[in-house]
Amino acid sequence: MLILAKSAMAMMLGFILALITGLILLPILKKLKMRQSVCKLIGERHISKEGTPTLGGLFFIIPTIVTILLLKIKGSIDISYNLLIVVFVFIAYAALGFCDDYLKIKFHNNDGLSIMFKLLCQMLIALVFFYIYTINGGEPTLEISSLGIDINLKWGYGLFILFLLVGTSNAVNITDGLDGLAGGLSTIAFLAYGLLAWGATWMSGYEEVAIFCFILVGTLMGFLIFNSHPAKVFMGDTGSLALGGALATVAILTRHELSLALVGGVFVIETLSSLIQIISIIYFKKKIFKMAPLHHHFEQLGWSETDIVKMFYVAGLILAMAAITYGIWI
Repeated sequence: MLILAKSAMAMMLGFILALITGLILLPILKKLKMRQSVCKLIGERHISKEGTPTLGGLFFIIPTIVTILLLKIKGSIDISYNLLIVVFVFIAYAALGFCDDYLKIKFHNNDGLSIMFKLLCQMLIALVFFYIYTINGGEPTLEISSLGIDINLKWGYGLFILFLLVGTSNAVNITDGLDGLAGGLSTIAFLAYGLLAWGATWMSGYEEVAIFCFILVGTLMGFLIFNSHPAKVFMGDTGSLALGGALATVAILTRHELSLALVGGVFVIETLSSLIQIISIIYFKKKIFKMAPLHHHFEQLGWSETDIVKMFYVAGLILAMAAITYGIWI
């Protein structure tokens, strides 16, 4: 039961620190005019959001790191190499997203870093991840325990890691289009992976990885105080890339990579809707959805922003529960 108490304490501490961080940073972001440029093509509803501060990812990134340090100083957690991998990817993707956000703010557009440069940086992060993972005894295998399948991917596991990191981080980024949507879905996803990591007793430092997830749940709940409709701040790429990268990393370390398709099911659906729309327009000269990704399609149908977010939350929670059932029980 000790890990349960630690997790509860970590979640509470993360939430409190995120609130304090938000109260301190929000006026600073406003004063420095760190404002989001909203794409006019999205619709009239979003024009009113023009000028809303961005870089809100710092509201949960900073308190997450601070909480880990406080728990280490208190002696409540150990710094295992698996925890270091998660924190490294979390910070590295946050730094990449911060650079992207800064350029968007500086030049008052939505261009940011080039796609090729971002992909190159994501590849470098994946390579460092793969190196640290393998030298510490990590096996390059894909396991499907329920079917008794164990596939040794060898060097191809590095490409698999790259695919998951890039795919998940971009999926969270695509989903971050409505107030509280990506933040709430990420809260559900990390809660699920905290429980999955809890059950991964064979993994070195499984308790610390689980506690990291619960810390992030707490800090994300604190962030949602500022990001729920009407949003006072947006997480930006700083937050969305960090969340996606950390989520994929935890999935890989806990050997629940395939569960990511369920836990992050809404992220997957959002990404697929954009991909389907692009392919349909290029090859068939017609739209499948009124607007992509999927949350904008529902907006075009006349749904309110809060109703869309609540529906996606419910879908995310159901999928997460299914993943937990599969990952722990089955």
